Amino acid sequence: MAKLIDGKAVSAEVKNQVAKEVTQLKEQGIVPGLAVVLVGNDPASRIYVNNKKKACEVTGIYSEEYALPESTTQQELLDLIRQLNAKKTIHGILVQSPLPNGLDESAVVEAIDPQKDVDAFHAYNVGKIMIGEYAFLPCTPAGVIELLHSAGIEIEGKNCVVIGRSNIVGKPMAMLLLHHNGTVTICHSRTKDLPRICSTADILVSAVGKANFVTAGMVKEGAVVIDVGMNRDASGKLCGDVDFTSVEPIASYITPVPGGVGPMTIAMLMKNTVSAAKLQNKLPLFQERP
Repeated sequence: MAKLIDGKAVSAEVKNQVAKEVTQLKEQGIVPGLAVVLVGNDPASRIYVNNKKKACEVTGIYSEEYALPESTTQQELLDLIRQLNAKKTIHGILVQSPLPNGLDESAVVEAIDPQKDVDAFHAYNVGKIMIGEYAFLPCTPAGVIELLHSAGIEIEGKNCVVIGRSNIVGKPMAMLLLHHNGTVTICHSRTKDLPRICSTADILVSAVGKANFVTAGMVKEGAVVIDVGMNRDASGKLCGDVDFTSVEPIASYITPVPGGVGPMTIAMLMKNTVSAAKLQNKLPLFQERP
């Protein structure tokens, strides 16, 4: 029977750490500030933005929201980003995705000042992650590493399999596991014999976005299973990529959905915002857990 890795509890610890850092920065006259830009009326995006605002309130981070209509042009959005890049009270800029049709997400990300890119999506920050000299990490993969550390799970020397190769989760997740001396395999839709490869994993991370995709036959006895997926099953119930009922008896540790990786993403965004404020004020950044 697997031990549950409680993302709610670990995210609360991270937010407490962030709140202490924010208090110390305020004593030095620095108030970390985050601008969240929301274009259009996507209901899920509105929920995410509201959760980010709540997390800012809890941690003491100053926040601004820019809710733009669906009709916003590319130029109007880029002009806003330029204004936020120049705004001294804003240290982090987040443009909520997905953007409405007709807007170029890549151009929007590239317009953000890399020192304010708290999602770590800018090509500059992606390159820094590749060489291991980063100020920011993408929030979801960083949250996964934090969950593994919180449970005392050693990454070094382990066979790590990541299912999914997105720029947001899969690729940076693989790179972070590699930086922690894991031996990493990335699987995707064209991978041959996927179940066999997954069954070699000591640490299996699924970020494929398909409900109950990972079944018991794909998991090695005693493996650590991290479920990044956020899906709806046939009955409309929230679920992950992992068939929890069949996999949980086999794994040594497992993250639930909801309450696993999800809460970590916003907690790590708060951490990145503080890191951005420190970076822009030439102060030392957070020390990672060893």
